[in-house]
Amino acid sequence: MAIRPILRFPDVGLRTVCKPVEVFDEKLRELADDLLDTMRAAPGVGITAAHIGVALRVVVIELGAEPVRYFVNPEIISASDETIRQVEGSVSMPGMTDEVERPNVIRVRYSDTAGAEHEEVAEGFLAVCIQHEIDQLDGIFWIQRLSRLKRERLVKRWQKLRD
Repeated sequence: MAIRPILRFPDVGLRTVCKPVEVFDEKLRELADDLLDTMRAAPGVGITAAHIGVALRVVVIELGAEPVRYFVNPEIISASDETIRQVEGSVSMPGMTDEVERPNVIRVRYSDTAGAEHEEVAEGFLAVCIQHEIDQLDGIFWIQRLSRLKRERLVKRWQKLRD
């Protein structure tokens, strides 16, 4: 278990579409453990392998006192018409947040780190987190969900912080 360096926006790795995991072995479990350690150190509530420059479809989410959740090869198979607005951010752009609108309820299919398949319904904040991280696996950084004006303002603030 190790804390790995996190890619910072606008690193090209954050726009990379991640490949499905095909081998469920100790190396995958080590990656998942490293993601958890890295996310906690950041700190954050969700992280993908893409955030540390590994182009594999692996997500770790930890919401408060709830157990840590591992999603390997997650895919949304349905989403509600009802939406929710939630403040989002990223471990790759610390300190920057804005409100994003997403479906409130989703059905997600995924594997765990041992390769067992699961399907479940998630709603509210968990649903938002899963959608946010699946976007990242698809090379969609969260600010792309903002209006052009909001996105440009946020990027300018981010650049000023980094200068």
